[in-house]
Amino acid sequence: MQKEGQIRIPSGCAISAVISKSGKRMSGEKIVSSMVPVHDRSNGLGGGFAAYGIYPEHRDFYALHVFFDDDVCRADCENYLRERFEIVDAEVLPTRTMREITDEPVIWRYFVYPRRTRLRALQVDEREYVVRVVMKINSTLKGAYVFSSGKNMGVFKAVGYPEDVGRYYRLEEYEGYSWTAHGRYPTNTPGWWGGAHPFALLDYSIVHNGEISSYDANRRFIEMFGYRCTLQTDTEVITYIIDYLVRRQGMTYEEAAHVIAAPFWDTISHREPEERERLTYLRTVFSSLLVTGPFSIVLGFEGGLMALNDRLKLRSMVTGHSEDGDRVYIASEEASIRKMDEDATGIYAPAGGEPVIVKVKEGRRAAVGEY
Repeated sequence: MQKEGQIRIPSGCAISAVISKSGKRMSGEKIVSSMVPVHDRSNGLGGGFAAYGIYPEHRDFYALHVFFDDDVCRADCENYLRERFEIVDAEVLPTRTMREITDEPVIWRYFVYPRRTRLRALQVDEREYVVRVVMKINSTLKGAYVFSSGKNMGVFKAVGYPEDVGRYYRLEEYEGYSWTAHGRYPTNTPGWWGGAHPFALLDYSIVHNGEISSYDANRRFIEMFGYRCTLQTDTEVITYIIDYLVRRQGMTYEEAAHVIAAPFWDTISHREPEERERLTYLRTVFSSLLVTGPFSIVLGFEGGLMALNDRLKLRSMVTGHSEDGDRVYIASEEASIRKMDEDATGIYAPAGGEPVIVKVKEGRRAAVGEY
C-alpha cells in the first residue's frame, strides 16, 4: 500500500511571491518561510528565489550570477566577459555550508556594463547586447551558465528544497521590494542546478507550476529570433517569450498575457468591437506563442509582478494583500500567504487567463486584476 508522500504528485511545484507597492524593502526571511507549509509540493530536486531591489549600491550595473563547473571554466568565462564588459566588481556569491545542499558548482557574481565600443560596432542597445552575450555563454561556453542578468535584482537557485536553498544563499541578509519563490517537482525533465526555477533574462524572471504541452512550437518560434533553449526544461521558454513580447515587440504585460493565455475564440467573439479586434490580432499574429497545458506562473520584472493561470485554471493560485494594502501576496496555496502575513486579507483565486498585475507605487485595482 502506497502512503501519502510516496507517490508522484503531477500537480506539484510550489510558487510564492510578495511585493511592496510603496517600494519598501523587506528581507528574504518571509519569502523563505512561505515555502515551509508547501514543502510536500517539492521533491528536493530544485528550489529558488528572485529578488528585486537588492543591489542599490550597484543599481546602474547588470548583476550576472554565474554557475561554473570549476575554476578553469570560470577563468575562460571571465576572459570572455572582459572582452565585452567593463567589470566593476566580481566576487564569490556568499553561501553557507549545508549538508542538505550537495554537488555545489562554483558560483560567482559580476557587476558589469557593456563596452561602448562594442555597442557602437553592433548598433544595438545595451539590453539587446546583454541578451546576446548571455545566450552565447549559455549555449557555447562549456561549464558556464549565466542564471541571472538584470539590474538591481538577482536569482538564487539550487538543487534542494526551497527553504534549504534560501538558507544556503543567506537570503535573510538581503532586502528587496519584491520576492518570488519556487519549489520544484520535476515530472519530465532532470533536476539540476541550472534547471531549477526561477528562469531569468535581464530583469524578467519566471516561476512556474505545471507542464507546457506547446513547448516544441513555442521553442521553434522563439529560437528564430536568437534565443536558445539549453536548460532542459520547458519553463525556460516562457522567460524568452516575455522578453520577446514586452521588450522587443513593445507590448504591455496585459497584452503579453493575452498572447500566452489567449482567450478562447468564443470568448473573443463576445467582446466589444475594439477589444475583439485587438484580441483577434494578438491571437492570430502570435499564435505560436500561445502556451497550452496546465500552468500557473509568476513573472517578476523591474517594478512589478504578474501572476497568470492557464485558461482552464488547471493549477492552483491565490492572491491577497496586507491590511494596509501595501503588500500583495501570490502563492499556490493560502498557507504560504498566511506564513508571510497571518492577517492578510482579500484572498481570492484569479480566473483562468486573468492576469494579476501589481506595480510599485500604483494602487488602482482594474478589471484585469491590477492592484
